[in-house]
Amino acid sequence: MSNVAETFKGMQSKFNPSAAAGLDLVFQFNITDAENYYLVVKDGTCDLQQGDSSDSNVTLIMDSETMQGIVSGETDGMQAFMGGKLRAEGDMMLALKLSELFPA
Repeated sequence: MSNVAETFKGMQSKFNPSAAAGLDLVFQFNITDAENYYLVVKDGTCDLQQGDSSDSNVTLIMDSETMQGIVSGETDGMQAFMGGKLRAEGDMMLALKLSELFPA
């Protein structure tokens, strides 16, 4: 299993189902130097899949080091975005929901 896969599994373990109640969202993660993943958050559940989703609400683009830093809490997602290490396409406000769905 790659470091990115392990990072996503760790992220999944922090999932807060109560923050996802009533949601139906797809977060696409395009990792520039590793495999892509997407996360389906629906009615209090979280399903992680490798690959690309055809119907994502927001796509987050970053390298694996940035992803690992954000998930571990060593890197602030907003600072990564402002510093150009993280790009978002689609509904950028949904990216802010990730901190509620996956508290550090």
